[in-house]
Amino acid sequence: MQVHPAKRVEIIIEAVMESRLTEALAAAGVSGFTVMPVHGGSGRSGPWSREGQVGRAGGMVAVVCLIRPERLEALLEATYAVVDRHIGVICVTDAQVLRAERF
Repeated sequence: MQVHPAKRVEIIIEAVMESRLTEALAAAGVSGFTVMPVHGGSGRSGPWSREGQVGRAGGMVAVVCLIRPERLEALLEATYAVVDRHIGVICVTDAQVLRAERF
């Protein structure tokens, strides 16, 4: 089967910023992404967990999307504008996809 180059972008951000981030992605022309809850982890401030959290304020989400490489710069600019002043990280990796017309 033929595979096509793509970029996988993963953004971990505070759950309360999810809608602002997904709006920025849409404005940058990204039509497909997946949002997943993050249950815990460890970062610069040490370990943390969603356990015992009543609302979304203490939680994080992971937003994952696959895009064509030529669309990466616009996505990163839009994403960084949201993540810059908040807790979060952006990761970009090379990927290969089947059905390139979907991206």
